[in-house]
Amino acid sequence: MTTNDLRKKYIEFFQSRDHAVIASASLLPDNDPTTLFTGSGMQPIIPYLLGEAHPSGTRLVNSQKCFRSQDIDEVGDNRHTTFFEMLGNWSLGDYFKTDQILWLFEFVTKEIGLDPKRIYITCFRGQEDIGIPKDEEASALWKKQFDTVGVDAEIIDFTERDGMQGGRIFYYDAGKNWWSRAGRPEKMPVGEPGGPDTEMFWDFGVHLGLHEQSQWKDEPCHVNCDCGRFFEIGNSVFMEFQKTESGFVPLKQKNVDFGGGLERMAASMIDSPDVFMTDLFLGQKNVLQEISGKTYGENEKETKAFRVILDHLRVATFLISDGAFPSNKDQGYFTRRFVRRAVRFAKTLGIEGHFCGQVAEAVIEEYKDAYPNLVEKSDYILSELEKEETKFRRTIDIGTKKFSDLAEQTISNQQSAISGVDAFDLYQSFGFPVELTVELAEEQGLTVDVETFEIEKHKHIDLSRKGSEQKFHGGLADHSEQCIKYHTATHLLHAACLKVLGSHATQKGSNITQERMRFDFAHSEKLTPEQIQTLEDLVNGAIARDYPVSFDFMTVDEAKAKGAIGLFEESYGEKVKVYTVGDVNAPADADPTGATFSREFCGGPHVERTGVLGHFKIIKEESVGAGLRRIKAVLEE
Repeated sequence: MTTNDLRKKYIEFFQSRDHAVIASASLLPDNDPTTLFTGSGMQPIIPYLLGEAHPSGTRLVNSQKCFRSQDIDEVGDNRHTTFFEMLGNWSLGDYFKTDQILWLFEFVTKEIGLDPKRIYITCFRGQEDIGIPKDEEASALWKKQFDTVGVDAEIIDFTERDGMQGGRIFYYDAGKNWWSRAGRPEKMPVGEPGGPDTEMFWDFGVHLGLHEQSQWKDEPCHVNCDCGRFFEIGNSVFMEFQKTESGFVPLKQKNVDFGGGLERMAASMIDSPDVFMTDLFLGQKNVLQEISGKTYGENEKETKAFRVILDHLRVATFLISDGAFPSNKDQGYFTRRFVRRAVRFAKTLGIEGHFCGQVAEAVIEEYKDAYPNLVEKSDYILSELEKEETKFRRTIDIGTKKFSDLAEQTISNQQSAISGVDAFDLYQSFGFPVELTVELAEEQGLTVDVETFEIEKHKHIDLSRKGSEQKFHGGLADHSEQCIKYHTATHLLHAACLKVLGSHATQKGSNITQERMRFDFAHSEKLTPEQIQTLEDLVNGAIARDYPVSFDFMTVDEAKAKGAIGLFEESYGEKVKVYTVGDVNAPADADPTGATFSREFCGGPHVERTGVLGHFKIIKEESVGAGLRRIKAVLEE
């Protein structure tokens, strides 16, 4: 069974149990100013877990593409990746613990054939001080499932001091087996929902010696140990409580929120603790091996380089397909960082020529059925990778010359070390990796003050993070009247851009505060004054006509037929929420004299009529990366 088979089988399994299949959301969250990326399967589902009705019903299933930037520095071992897919199923006030545990056990043991003797479970221990009991219901349900396959499943109240204790089902505290957006129960604000969760682990066995080879070798091993012996392959959250002023009370709507790592489940199926040995990476790996003449797994240093390149070019491919072109700002900064880091690690494999496009082609080939968007955007993806790789190789040439001047100055000053401040300046000003600085310094008989470099780097990261928090603070998160007005205005501007600039000028992101709106779109040329004026006229024409703004739930095919703007290629036929500016029965044409101005996929909220928006004025138009432009605009009284 391939990983693509696994994904398909999971979705079909829950489809047969009356779950509606929903699309994978973009890696770039739509109208969410609180985060740069989609980092979990449940992130796009949060409004529905909190009680909003989902257009597809109360049972949902999908495979969600995810990206976690905080894992960048962890990549290189056998299990960390920045991009991953999360298999998810949800019950929104429908079934609960009994069905979820039964179905999950059935899927992993019968559908994909994992040995139940190597599956381990954790459950919530309970917390007496807040009146949340031990989740004995979940542990009993798991024990019942193990009994059906003849596996003795002893339930253990886990302590790290004693390790496994011969158990199969373990109670852990809230640090491991409780979920809420705020974390542990005591950190939750009043009104916040949360609940216990139960996690499933796969055991790669003691024979590999993973624990004995790890830094935890002198401590007892257990299922949540970081030694690598156990892989968490799934987590079922039972969202059943809400925090009030007087404590925790049961939620009126009890939800199930399951997330299972596709890559980790696939690694368990082939019984390898190395996720890069799954077939998802086979095509890319073959390309790298052919170009480099090296073989994956032969030595530790080269294997780390393989893993970094495989991870980074895969996520860069997906990020570009979702609109995050390499740049120095926002999401594009990460795309640039991944491409450049891949090029740098390619040096370890002896790769000197351009190679990113070849690896990306293998990524597209592997994922083309699950994510057709990659094929449709392949020209953009390959072009952006080629330009960024060329740019970075030029950067390395420039940085090398700058380093030579710096080294000469250091030696003439009779010093033996490149200062950390100078090394950081090379990194910050010229994009020159500190690892190359260290390597070149060694060739000159010099060292580098890496400790000071890291201090300078973290100062910069902290400043950037604070800037990012300010930049993304507010927006639609507060649903204020002014933010809602700006949100509706983005729909008008989007339709106008498609009318004036062409069908390629699709929205690639937005950020809204109470003071202004920011709209990113695909376009390669600076807008002329005439184009800017035409955009303003179209939007203001729509405002003057005081169009009604309404929404309806419809299938993807219906949305297509009505000319709605949205990403259709990754949908599976579920119903979607579509907002119309104008007559819901007329075609959308972005014409200020037409019956309908805009029709677009969106979760809302919006004003009821466009006439309340005021006067639309573009205050700035600029480039934010190759093939990506940004408009900043205001609504005046």
